[in-house]
Amino acid sequence: MTSRASFKSTRMNFKVQNESPDSKGTKPIREASSVLEILILMIVHICKKVLFFDTSLKIAIYLGALFLLSLIADVLTFPKSYFSRSDNIFNQYFVKLGWFWTLFLTVPYVFLTSYTTCCGKRKIIFTGHLLRLLIATVFWYTWTTIFNIIETKYGRCNSKQFDDKVTCLKNGHFWNGFDISGHCFILIYSSLILIEEARAINGWERIKDYIRDEIYYRSVNDKSPSVNPLRNIKTDELNILKTSYEKFTPYVRAFLIVIALFQLLWDVMLVSTILYYHIMVEKFISGIIAILTWFVTYRVWYTIPNILPNLPGQGVFKYNSDKTATANIPQRRRSIISNGKHFMGMPINKSQEPVESNDTK
Repeated sequence: MTSRASFKSTRMNFKVQNESPDSKGTKPIREASSVLEILILMIVHICKKVLFFDTSLKIAIYLGALFLLSLIADVLTFPKSYFSRSDNIFNQYFVKLGWFWTLFLTVPYVFLTSYTTCCGKRKIIFTGHLLRLLIATVFWYTWTTIFNIIETKYGRCNSKQFDDKVTCLKNGHFWNGFDISGHCFILIYSSLILIEEARAINGWERIKDYIRDEIYYRSVNDKSPSVNPLRNIKTDELNILKTSYEKFTPYVRAFLIVIALFQLLWDVMLVSTILYYHIMVEKFISGIIAILTWFVTYRVWYTIPNILPNLPGQGVFKYNSDKTATANIPQRRRSIISNGKHFMGMPINKSQEPVESNDTK
């Protein structure tokens, strides 16, 4: 009779096999993670918590601040600070170049993640993913242009000598116009874009396990039903996936960390704008437009089946959903899968405990 000590010794090296007794070989296990990788994963985990804070609640906070805090700022004068100066470094080099920074971070991030999950299929990468950023850029340009037209066409100079904004300001006068806050718009819209595009990281760490397991299954010619989302992709696609995942993952993590930092900066600068610039109506309207634009695209348009572009994370296989189709999986294996747990996006296999033998020692 095999002793419990012997069984535990075996478990230290191999996963308990839940396959049929005639399965070939031994299923490989996850490689040991280095201290540096664990540290990076902890940072990524924190960034995900920051970025994926309940979006509905975040929008409610945005709208509440734009209305109530702006209303208070219209009545009361808040103490001056570094952020109340229009020439502060964050306003000059980040907010005023807000859309540049948004594209600077999201374009390579979306390309790297979509190239991996689409197994290098360029048509899907561009029409299914990078197209979202082109659409967002069109909306950004359109709305900011409209804001400028409204202020210029329906405003007037405090001196009757000048009837256009540029001449009025050049001569040291003040232009009175309905100035819908472009700052509020870009800060809120960019924040929501960063959050949505960053969602491709959800489930990213599982891909490594999927690749390892699928390579093993194919090496032993195991054709039994499986929940591995890579089961139906071609061998050349699997090879591209393996290569790109190993090559791009460090960059994907690095971009995610910077995206999280920028999203925090945008929120700080939004508070600064609310406290020191524009009137409540100008800020509230711009916030409503930013939120509606995000909602129409990411929550309506991109969710329509068979209509391009796709949502972030969609590729030739599904990796970022906890709900895996198990219709063709035997009930015994399905119950084992349902017991799986994850920590920081990394699967933790819940191994079965040894069944007690009726034999006496």
